[in-house]
Amino acid sequence: MDFETSAGRIWKKVSREDKRVAAATFLEEPPPELYAHALSAVIRVRKLRPQVARAMAPDALAEALSTVLDPGEPLVSSLLISLHLGSRRPLLVAFLDALGLPHENGLLKEEADAFPVPEAGALKKAALAIAPAFPHDQIDVYFNTLVLQDPERWKGLAGYEDWIK
Repeated sequence: MDFETSAGRIWKKVSREDKRVAAATFLEEPPPELYAHALSAVIRVRKLRPQVARAMAPDALAEALSTVLDPGEPLVSSLLISLHLGSRRPLLVAFLDALGLPHENGLLKEEADAFPVPEAGALKKAALAIAPAFPHDQIDVYFNTLVLQDPERWKGLAGYEDWIK
């Protein structure tokens, strides 16, 4: 299986519940420029007046945002990151620990950029280490998101699904 080439294509594979969790996490501290995109997407899809959307309770707004099929590439990228920094943080921590990359609770430290690009062997070993502990679909979405964020650093993840079968 090949990785998807856009965040929007990944978003279409994510379960409805995971979309809701991603939207709720995103709305806890949304970047102002992306919050406007989120409101706009909800207004467009639900055919709401702007003041109605702005007055929605966070849970209702998260639910509405999770139903948007195509929220736009910048917003969906942020939603996928929110999904991983929220409920899937243990997956990030386990993978980065297995790789030996410095991080703070799943977020790469700045000095991680100074490390060489992980080799395929190290990536394979890390993938095999986390595979028994996490659902395959979550690993797939996480690895695909990594590749989209930094294709050069994570290109060695291509073909990982053959490693963990």
